[in-house]
Amino acid sequence: MGWTARNIPDQSGRTAVVTGANSGLGFVTARELARRGARVVLACRDEERGRLARDRLVRELPEAGPRAELRLLDLGDLASVSAFAKELPDERVDLLVNNAGVMALPYGRTADGFERQFGVNHLGHFALTGLLLDRLLASSAPRVVTVSSVMHLLGNIDITDLNSERSYRRWIAYGRSKTANLLFTHELAGRLADTPLIAAAAHPGYAATNLQSASPRMEGRRAAERVMQWGNLVVAQSAEAGALPALYAATAPGVGADSFTGPRLASWRGAPAPSLRAPWTLNDAAAQRLWAASEELTGVAYGVPS
Repeated sequence: MGWTARNIPDQSGRTAVVTGANSGLGFVTARELARRGARVVLACRDEERGRLARDRLVRELPEAGPRAELRLLDLGDLASVSAFAKELPDERVDLLVNNAGVMALPYGRTADGFERQFGVNHLGHFALTGLLLDRLLASSAPRVVTVSSVMHLLGNIDITDLNSERSYRRWIAYGRSKTANLLFTHELAGRLADTPLIAAAAHPGYAATNLQSASPRMEGRRAAERVMQWGNLVVAQSAEAGALPALYAATAPGVGADSFTGPRLASWRGAPAPSLRAPWTLNDAAAQRLWAASEELTGVAYGVPS
């Protein structure tokens, strides 16, 4: 049967920040960490949806009510990322799950002018992790888990065109943003190798969430939206199953730095296991170039050597 949420070790006394916790994988991740005793911060862009998610979590786990907190975070706005970090009262963060993301959207820009998928999926989380790093390192056993995708196989980053200004193909841009997640994890793990922090990555395989239908809904492509909804019903595994690789990376003993966990069966579904990973996501030079560009674009300097 493999590893399940029942195998999550006790998380009492630990504080976890989960981005995109209002629905899907993020909600399940926050709920299961709370079930095992963690204090969870649901970091959500939309206040109403975030409030509904917290209310749902408390309905399902009444005992977690005092340990579940909603805080607003828009990863597409660096001012919001900075405000979130400044206003978070915790002096110590034990676990950061960089889960939120957008997928295959029509071309758009973030509040700071970055291509939307690269800006939200990578730069927002890069800035957030950097701004919380001191509090993560205050923990005796900190972890940063960044949710990537098997779709990173669609392409390597183009360091000369990170914002897709020369050309934009939505799925290629998505794949590149997920490659960026893995390069970030690779470089973070290397820079913090002499600390207790474990930087790891995970992906859900094909899990039924709102992510798949967001783009066709935005564009009014109803037929495409119905196809995505049908796929979620018939082909995809549940959000509960899809969240397991991230939960494993976040909590299981023996998780290695720069590991990549996904579903066991063809990286599609099943219990967590080591996942297929493109060789370009382990390229030291590419990771260092992306890191330098990310510090420049976000204005967030980590202060740790390469």
